[in-house]
Order: sequence, then C-alpha cells, then structure tokens
Amino acid sequence: MKKSGLLATLFLLLGLSSCVVLSKKKYEALLSQKDSLSIGWDAAKVNIQSLEETQAALQADTAKLNSKIADLNGQLEALNANYAALRSNSSSEINKLSGDLNSLSDDLKKREARLKEVEEILRKRDEATNALKEKLQKALLGFQESGLTVEIKNGKVYVSLSDKLLFDTGSIVIDDKGKLALQELAKVLNTQPEINIAVEGHTDNQKVGNLGQIKDNWDLSVLRATSVVRYLTELQKTTPERLTATGKGQFQPIALGNTPEARSKNRRIEIVLSPKLDELYNLIK
Repeated sequence: MKKSGLLATLFLLLGLSSCVVLSKKKYEALLSQKDSLSIGWDAAKVNIQSLEETQAALQADTAKLNSKIADLNGQLEALNANYAALRSNSSSEINKLSGDLNSLSDDLKKREARLKEVEEILRKRDEATNALKEKLQKALLGFQESGLTVEIKNGKVYVSLSDKLLFDTGSIVIDDKGKLALQELAKVLNTQPEINIAVEGHTDNQKVGNLGQIKDNWDLSVLRATSVVRYLTELQKTTPERLTATGKGQFQPIALGNTPEARSKNRRIEIVLSPKLDELYNLIK
C-alpha cells in the first residue's frame, strides 16, 4: 500500500473515533489495527530502501558491464584489423618466399651446371696429367736407375732428378749425363705447350763450403734451378714464358734423418709440370 493511502486510512479512523463513541472492544481493535499498520509502514520503508540500494547497485553493475562491452568491442575491432593485416602480410610474404625459392632454385641449377663444367675440366686435366706422366716415363726410362723419378701429386707431374744425375758436388754446371736427361725431357715438354713448368732446386742440410759466388744452400738451390731453366730455354728452345725457377734450399726434404742416403735424396732438382687452368679459374671466379 502506498504512503498516502495509509495516512488517509489513519486519519479516517481517528476522525471516526472522535465523532462516534466506541465500545472498549472496538477501540482496542482499532488500536491494534493502528499498530499493525505502523509496523507494516516501517517494514515497507525498509523494503523501499533495500530496493533503492539494489537498484543503485544494478545500475552501477550495468554501467560497468556496458563499459566492459565497449572495451571488448574495441579489442575485437583491433583483433579483426590485425587479422586482416596478418592475412595481407602473409600473402605478401608467401609470394616473396615463393619468389626467393624460385631464385634459389635457378641459382642452384646454375651452380650445378658450373660444378659439372669444373668436374669435366678436372677430369680432362687428370687424363692429360696421366698421359703426360706415361710419356715422360717412357722418354726417361733410361735415366731412372740414375735417380730420376716421375710421379703425380696434387694433379701435377713431378719429375725429380738427383743432383748426381745433373751436377758434380757443389757445382751448378750441368754434366753430360744430365744434359741427355734434359734433352729427352724437353722433347716431351715442347710437344705440350699447355703445360707450365716450375724448376725447383733442393739441397741437403749440410753447410756449403767456400764456393766463390755460392754463399749458402739458398744460393746453391737457386743457381742450380736457373742452370736447368737456361739449358731448356737456350739450348732446347722451350718457351721461356712457361718456366719458373725457384730455390727451396734445405727446407723441403723428402727424406728425414742425417744419413748419407737421406742427404742424397734431398739433393735434387724437381721439375713440376702443371696444366694451364685458365678455363677452370674463369669458371670459379
């Protein structure tokens, strides 16, 4: 019941009580009814206050929920935008990766083709090297008992001539037997214009005595190498541009130890023959 209705009822009852003489019983009943109405009114006021508090709490919760919904909607929009950007970027990255893979595939094919070319050149080089070795072994067969050897190392042909085959002790002048060996060697080399020739002089580790212009093993090894180069170019007409003379002294021995046999093996001239590899170098640039 509303507040105005309750008050009207109370006033009516009071008015009636003032105009009409009531019995004691009725009067007590009216008082009881009045007390009951007062109690109900107080309870109604408490309920109204509770409802108002509940309403305020609900309104606050509703405001929070609306704010949270707005925030979630903002996050959803941002996620949708990010998703769209990611899809766009992913498509772009996939296209880029596809292009990179195609480029790498083409590059790999080119490298494989170059590798095959290099392998073919090396195969031809090895064939030419083996053929050259066989020719030299046949041409120099008569000198092998005098300390001449022919072998292949690292794709090159090494013709090693002991010093006793070419020189007297401490000498840089080629003797007659050495000239014969170099003549046979030159016959083969002059038919192989694509072969580069390096002449290396080697000595043992014994100190050189007083030999005039020869001061030490460096001098001896270099001068012996240049003697061989001069003989090949001046007397055997080998093209000078193909030759190189170097001296190694005692620092690249082929036999260890200090025995006469080891020192004899280390005193040598090595003629290193290598094919020109300009074509190969151009491929691997």
